[in-house]
Amino acid sequence: MFAVEVRDHIMVAHSFKGAVFGPAQGLHGATFVVDVAFLASDLTADGIVVDIGLAHEALKGVLAPLAYRNLDDLPAFAGRNSTTEVLCRHIFDGVADAVRSGTLGETAITRLKVTLHESHVARAWYEGEVI
Repeated sequence: MFAVEVRDHIMVAHSFKGAVFGPAQGLHGATFVVDVAFLASDLTADGIVVDIGLAHEALKGVLAPLAYRNLDDLPAFAGRNSTTEVLCRHIFDGVADAVRSGTLGETAITRLKVTLHESHVARAWYEGEVI
């Protein structure tokens, strides 16, 4: 399996509903380091999984509407907690749409893995097929 990975970050505010979240029920900020791995079992005729520049631009495009926003105010998260796991899936769906639409050009991508690092000791990810 081949992989190309790009990284960016995002700063957001949000709150959670539910006693399980303790003090995080109140409005708080979070900074996530975001990694997206583009996976393929083969390479394109040009010998790549994906154009790294286009992959990075796609990630930036998915993160831009979330940056410096209170996620509680966004329709995408209405009625649900914007946990790290939920954010992983949201970002996965946006990047997968870019792959499927051809925004990334010719690729060999079959899977994506989106990892959000909450801190140096905690992270979550979502991985799935794109095709």
